[in-house]
Amino acid sequence: MDQKQDVFFIITERGKGVPLYVDPGKICYINEQRYLSLLSQESESQILPVKFLGDSLEYKVDVGCLHQLTAVYAGFLQAIDVDAERLDALLKKDALEAAAALKVDSPVLVERYGVWNPGTVRYIGSRNKGAYYDCISGTFFRIDLGEGDEVWVPFTQVKPDVQVPFTQMKPDVQSAMEPAPLSVPEQAPKPPPEDPVQEGDRVVFFTDHEKRARRGMVMEVKQTNGEMMAYISTDRDEQGGKGGDITLPIGCVLKEKYHPSDMESMAPYQQLQDTGMVNGSSITLYSRVRVKLAKGFEYGVVRWIGELPKLEGTRLGLQLDSKSGVSDGTFMDKRYFMCPPKQGLFVKLSSCSLDIPHASAGEKVPTSSTSTKQTTQHYETDGESDNVPPVNSEDVERLLIGRMKGIQGHCNSCYMDSALFSLFSCSSVLDSLLFKPAEPKDQPIQRTLLRDIVNPLRRHGFVEASSVMRLRKQLQERGYCATFTTDEKDPEEFLSLIMNKILSLEPPIKLCSGGRIQSSFCYQIFLDDTHNLILPTVQQLMEQSFYSGQLKLSEVPSCLILQMPRFGKNFKMFQKIIPSLELDITALISEGPQQCLLCGGLAGLECAECFRDPAFNTNGFKYFCHTCSSQVHSHPSRRSHKPCPCFMPDGCLHSVAPPRDKMELFAVLCIDTSHYVSFLKYGPNTTDWAFFDSMSDREGESDGYNIPEVRACPEVARYLDMPLTQLAHLQPRDMGDLAKRLFCDAYMYLYQSPNVSLYH
Repeated sequence: MDQKQDVFFIITERGKGVPLYVDPGKICYINEQRYLSLLSQESESQILPVKFLGDSLEYKVDVGCLHQLTAVYAGFLQAIDVDAERLDALLKKDALEAAAALKVDSPVLVERYGVWNPGTVRYIGSRNKGAYYDCISGTFFRIDLGEGDEVWVPFTQVKPDVQVPFTQMKPDVQSAMEPAPLSVPEQAPKPPPEDPVQEGDRVVFFTDHEKRARRGMVMEVKQTNGEMMAYISTDRDEQGGKGGDITLPIGCVLKEKYHPSDMESMAPYQQLQDTGMVNGSSITLYSRVRVKLAKGFEYGVVRWIGELPKLEGTRLGLQLDSKSGVSDGTFMDKRYFMCPPKQGLFVKLSSCSLDIPHASAGEKVPTSSTSTKQTTQHYETDGESDNVPPVNSEDVERLLIGRMKGIQGHCNSCYMDSALFSLFSCSSVLDSLLFKPAEPKDQPIQRTLLRDIVNPLRRHGFVEASSVMRLRKQLQERGYCATFTTDEKDPEEFLSLIMNKILSLEPPIKLCSGGRIQSSFCYQIFLDDTHNLILPTVQQLMEQSFYSGQLKLSEVPSCLILQMPRFGKNFKMFQKIIPSLELDITALISEGPQQCLLCGGLAGLECAECFRDPAFNTNGFKYFCHTCSSQVHSHPSRRSHKPCPCFMPDGCLHSVAPPRDKMELFAVLCIDTSHYVSFLKYGPNTTDWAFFDSMSDREGESDGYNIPEVRACPEVARYLDMPLTQLAHLQPRDMGDLAKRLFCDAYMYLYQSPNVSLYH
């Protein structure tokens, strides 16, 4: 699939069309076909429509302010954070040309703290992704500074593996060191041609100076100088020491399952697969279990299964929820898995039993063969056959709260982790996605979503990174996007792809405008310049947006996903947005009974001109019965208003107030500096809030793994109960960290109808 090509420029000076927030040194771009089309018109116009990296909006900029760049040079310059320094680097033509000529394994000198250290290029490419709409991100050089001890420089210490822009390194022309050739031993079998190595695969490789196999995960596969190369994040060694990153020809890499020798019992970062029954037990890797200790029952997750030296029988390595363990995943100085200190425990298999949600410590825990089925349709899911309902509010603290909880992040997956966690952990509003009939080509995606993500999340409170990577690979293989396994996207792009293009879910939102009905999976809130909102609630934002767009809902949606009025990570229309725990959509329904604003009876007229009338409310749709409408519009300031008839159902008593249609808030997605997190509103109390970050912490460096965390945050209730005047004057820096993220960084609100649920 051909990728869109772009032409890049750098702003060299301020001029016409350059936004005030843009300094010289900022990089912008335009689609190549559009650029060539403009050139072919032979127009005398000196204006070029471009987009700046980090901004989705288009600006018409004077071409005199622009200097054209190649895509390679644009990537090198974008790796520099400061605009002014980026512009200075543009003048270093020799350095740019030298950087473009470098290849993997090229010898270089790296400037660190004023000292030039010899090293070797191990990877050339992006370190992270910018905004989802950016066509490029910065190109960095990953430099290996040596196999031995760390390199010491005055007053500091340089790590053996660094990532730097081109301005901090140069070719080492005097170095005569050649990288050791890499090969695969003859006894290693070749994988079948229809099963090539791909991103996310666990692999085995060899080097000439090491006779033992090394292992890792493929982070990226790309073509370099005509040869397909695999960029691999390697595992730690047997002593738990640092691994590293390495780039190899794809012919020197084997999928782990094709390696003939016996595997170690469990590499710390091995991609865990279901092991099935273990000695007749239904406990598998990442099963949630309970174990009887001297002080009572403790709960945890299985992180390792195997045999230990000097001990008989099958043992389980557990990561406990509390610090009731004795290790961090090591036994007799050998590491078997990673977990926080005093949360690791090795026990006999016979000492554990499955922990099924909603079963108390004194109850007999049913097995999968005896438990009651929640639905009429099911798949075989991670060792247990029954599908799992959402986590009840009473079980959130026990099952979801803690470190290594939620969905583990990996390689720019936070947009997907946050969306999946928000939608499925405590809500079933979109569970129809999991069970509706799917096309044969889409059934693997549906099974992965159900078996590997939703059921483990609800049953164990944890989903490993490889499960989400499996889903990303399947989406990528379907041809929708070539970078699903590597780059950051936006949640609505992912949700629209899953719900619309793949599983063909009926859009839950039906918008009515001018007699026409349009369907949508999410609604973007837009406001015109006439709004008077300063510290809005979500209720006010939605009403104002519907008023501005002359929109109504043709029916009550089962799920209402609202995108806040913000653009990218930089521009937010409001400093703070107040969450509406309930969203009253009665006035937004086009064919629903409405309540008179004054007497509370059945309304027959709607007045659009009264929307902002301060005599009632500063915002909100205004409905009146005929009697109250006559009184209201007898006032001189309203005599010019033109009320219109609204829907009136047959047989309704005019004196009876019609029922209200309300949606319940169940999750909020937030973004700050290109990283998505989410909040759960999981219970009826104002304090029932939980915060989720799939990359809250990290163990190790490039060879490590992300630690997801779910934290209870009842302090949000304090700000919801705060008087509006006090909240309006409260600066974000003076708010609690989590409350600030919820109020200031909201990106998407998720509401559900309380009458829609697969589980009762």
